[in-house]
Amino acid sequence: MAEPVARISAVSEVSVVAYFADDPTRTYQLIPWLPVLEVLDQQHPVALVLRDPESADGVGARTHLPVLLAPSFSELTELYDALDAKVVLYCNNSPANFQSLVDGRMLHAHVNHGESDKQSMASNHAKAYDRVFVAGEAAVQRHTAALMEFDASRLVRIGRPQLDLRSDEVLPATERRTVLYAPTWEGDAVYNDYTSVVVLGRAIAEAVLQVPDVRLVYKPHPKVTTSLRPDVRDAHREILSVVARAQEVEPDAGHLAVVGGDILALVPACDAMITDVSSVGLDWLYLRNEKPIFLTDPHLDSDRLRLEVPVSRCADVLDVHTVADLAELLADRLEVDEHHLARVAMRHHYFDDLQVGESTVRFVDAVDELVALRDRLLGVVPDLEVETA
Repeated sequence: MAEPVARISAVSEVSVVAYFADDPTRTYQLIPWLPVLEVLDQQHPVALVLRDPESADGVGARTHLPVLLAPSFSELTELYDALDAKVVLYCNNSPANFQSLVDGRMLHAHVNHGESDKQSMASNHAKAYDRVFVAGEAAVQRHTAALMEFDASRLVRIGRPQLDLRSDEVLPATERRTVLYAPTWEGDAVYNDYTSVVVLGRAIAEAVLQVPDVRLVYKPHPKVTTSLRPDVRDAHREILSVVARAQEVEPDAGHLAVVGGDILALVPACDAMITDVSSVGLDWLYLRNEKPIFLTDPHLDSDRLRLEVPVSRCADVLDVHTVADLAELLADRLEVDEHHLARVAMRHHYFDDLQVGESTVRFVDAVDELVALRDRLLGVVPDLEVETA
């Protein structure tokens, strides 16, 4: 068996496994969960089980939770035998998840790595798990509308616990209003391509820079920076060039491109967000719904956008025809935010009535119920304290 990052013998007890099978380019899916899993660990001991050595090293440097490495299927089954855990959590739908799902002595819950209206967020993969943790009513409707013969009772509404623990602010203080442009990547297939980088990216950056007294912050999805598509790479470089030139022209303005790190650390200092159909737009809705959001429509399909992406109904939508008016529109919205009340109602649609901090409580309670259910299903009776005379 491969040498684990942490020795199994040093792990005295594990109730919950957080499983991750992918390479370091996708660890952004797991890393935001680490603080939440550390909270869960206080009630139910947690171990991280990874399949890729580089991912294990990178994740292990970010948490005190034990990180166990099992590259091969045989090593994974041996590890699970040794751990005898009760619940496995999955933050994505990696094909290698099915090697973990083969273990029938544990309950398996999909927790995802964000909440968004991308088509991939409701797939038949959901049928493989005992439970699917979702943010709220919008996700429930997304699954029931997209999936045939799906048992909706598997859905558990927990909000967005990854957003409950705030990151330290990293943007320098400024008297300017800060506009965050945070596009997503192109996805693994055409059906899941929502990026605005190629079609609108440069125009968006240039328009923001036309607004007086504004600082532009460009924060692309991590996989934009490593994209294999030439058009995405070229468009990304063009946006970086626009930001660099703006820095030279206005060195005191603070315009910057942030290609690494946690986007949530940028959010508190921003006054407006421009983004694509992705999780970061809904993160903004959860954390900063008092501030305006702009949503892109790179495919020029406004009817489908309004139908499938509810947040678009309380945002200004940008496409190749409307982006020319962005500078004026953005200036107006920074002064008078016409969509604020609509966003308040939309936040409830996505996240119920949960306030920041309450989602983690729901998450821990949901895992606690699964741990207890697994013990009941296997006939495990907790040790009872015996009173002595």
